[in-house]
Amino acid sequence: MSEETNDKQAFLVSVLIPAKDEAGNIGNLVDEVHRALAGRYSHEVVLVDDGSSDDTGAVFLRHCQQSGTPARLIRHARSAGQSTALWTAARHAAGRFFVTIDGDGQNDPADIPALVAQGLTLEEKHPHFCIAGFRKNRRDTRWKKLQSRIANAVRRSILDDGVPDTGCGLKLVPRETWLGLPYFDHMHRFVPALVKRLGGVIAVVPVHHRHRTAGVSKYTAWNRLWVGIVDMWGVSWLIRRSKLPLIERMEVRQ
Repeated sequence: MSEETNDKQAFLVSVLIPAKDEAGNIGNLVDEVHRALAGRYSHEVVLVDDGSSDDTGAVFLRHCQQSGTPARLIRHARSAGQSTALWTAARHAAGRFFVTIDGDGQNDPADIPALVAQGLTLEEKHPHFCIAGFRKNRRDTRWKKLQSRIANAVRRSILDDGVPDTGCGLKLVPRETWLGLPYFDHMHRFVPALVKRLGGVIAVVPVHHRHRTAGVSKYTAWNRLWVGIVDMWGVSWLIRRSKLPLIERMEVRQ
């Protein structure tokens, strides 16, 4: 499939950004997205302002206008969480590929073209797939790294999703694949496992990771690890109850 798009998919790539109170990070982030993709892949940036108390949305629109980046801004009246923000963004996005990226600036948009290039290769043979970023050299505290190591080890033992770092916000999923995923709170942490449930292929790409330069993290040890364990068992149940039919024949008569 070439990069040409149809009427329903006006862009090759929709970059989906969930953000809450990230006015200090969002401008530079969308500038970097523009520099990474402009002239290479047709794209838009879809930001869901998840009930911010600052001017995250206004900063986003100003920087997109300055760079000439096609933009969509959706604002939640009240904060609904990262998974819901991504779900909202996906419902309003027009790209063939959805690329998710955190709004705090710790993911590097310069890594996006590598994900897109691999996506163009994978879609020739696979209808469903997920390309997941792997933060090989994390720029986090020792405590946060320890939390992630524990969470990733538990997740791999239960779900066997094929990724070493599901907490990395940088992922690429085809539009039709994403729209086939079940929605629930915290589902963004389990996208590779949910794509495998559809019979999809998982690929892992090493990506950069950076220090947060403004704002504060929205996660704690409680909502990062322990709540996720409960969700993990739910996803495991969902996978065990799934059935993928093998279609032997289909006839269409008009």
